[in-house]
Amino acid sequence: MAASAVSETAPPAVVRAPRGVIIAGVVAIVLIGLNLRAGITGAAALLHDLQQVLGYGPLIAAIIPSIPTLCFAVAGAATSWLTRVLGLEKAILLSLVLLAAGLLVRGIPSTGMLLAGTVVGMSGLAICNVAMPSFIRVHFAHRTSLMTALYTVTMTTGATVVAVLIVPVAQQLGSPSAGVGAIGFLALGACLGFLPIAVHAHRNAPAVKAGRVSPWPLLRTRTGVLITLGFTVQALLAYAVLSWFPYMLVTLGLTASEGGLMFGLMQLVSVPAGMALVAIGSRPRMQRTAFYLATVTMAAGVLSMLVLPVSWAALTAVLLGFGLGIFPLVMVMISRSGRTTAETTALSTVAQSAGYLLATLGPFGMGLLHSATGSWTLPLILLLAVALGQIAVGHLLTSLPKVPRRPEPHPPEPQSAGASAGASTLTSSAEAQS
Repeated sequence: MAASAVSETAPPAVVRAPRGVIIAGVVAIVLIGLNLRAGITGAAALLHDLQQVLGYGPLIAAIIPSIPTLCFAVAGAATSWLTRVLGLEKAILLSLVLLAAGLLVRGIPSTGMLLAGTVVGMSGLAICNVAMPSFIRVHFAHRTSLMTALYTVTMTTGATVVAVLIVPVAQQLGSPSAGVGAIGFLALGACLGFLPIAVHAHRNAPAVKAGRVSPWPLLRTRTGVLITLGFTVQALLAYAVLSWFPYMLVTLGLTASEGGLMFGLMQLVSVPAGMALVAIGSRPRMQRTAFYLATVTMAAGVLSMLVLPVSWAALTAVLLGFGLGIFPLVMVMISRSGRTTAETTALSTVAQSAGYLLATLGPFGMGLLHSATGSWTLPLILLLAVALGQIAVGHLLTSLPKVPRRPEPHPPEPQSAGASAGASTLTSSAEAQS
């Protein structure tokens, strides 16, 4: 979820959006959130069946769950250019079109179409992931925590529903390919829901060209390094678990439906867990406590997967689900970073682009190690080591000093709140981290 440098049009306190635009924005956040993990969890629940039906080998089986994080890294870095050319809202609309098209293409029963559709769909998903923190800050400047929580809760809700229903849906359709393709219709709904926001932004776009803050120098700062490291570790753990948990359960003796049910339970637990952790972390001096709760629970979940029999899968699902609740905490930290939206989105760019690239080692490495050893023991031992390291990273991350927000400059002329982020004086990335 890297983001481009989105420039400011007015101080948050000055801009007032029409009521209809505010309502449409909330609806859009909900619809987008429902899609941002559905395509990933839907495929994960059907990976075993897809391999059996399409007949691809272990290398392709390891590559498929690694595509999302690779796309998040590459397409996420390109979002900076895209949002400057099209504007924030139109870039999000384009991303939703790509997501829907890619997911629908996956419904064609072919290994090539599965790979191509996953690349296209996940690239669209990456752009949308990248831009959402900026969209929330631009349109809901005084409600960043609330809107981020809504966004992440609906994201997890969509993932949970799809994980539980995708196997029976695929069985009814008579094909696992048709099952993963059907998720594309959910993305089409998000396209239609976001269209009014994009149209309003286009009609009210400022004539001034947007500025930019370069994100990559932030890797030379302590804040940039720690937030990138924190995002990397949670993404590696999350996508390793999201990609392989149901497959592991099936290979250990559960049926595909039972594995999907446990996968859904894990996602379901992560919804209230994320809300609770954000509520705890938003209190004064309680952010570190929230990070400890999430990181220790994730480590306990990986350990239980390693040492407990598959009959205890429900306990493992609950522990891992609670650990996945750390994602909203990290996103709130990113949304609140920097003194302007440009600085925030520059930090989001570097954290997510670099983070997702490194996080690809999680799902890809687990797949290759399982194929090489014929067991999940070594992959889970290495994943446990990463989970234990996340505890230390969380400790360092919560020691970062808070950066006071710099007052945003007024625009030359009044702009509407629905407009795409316009140009203003932007501080340099070095200033943002000084």
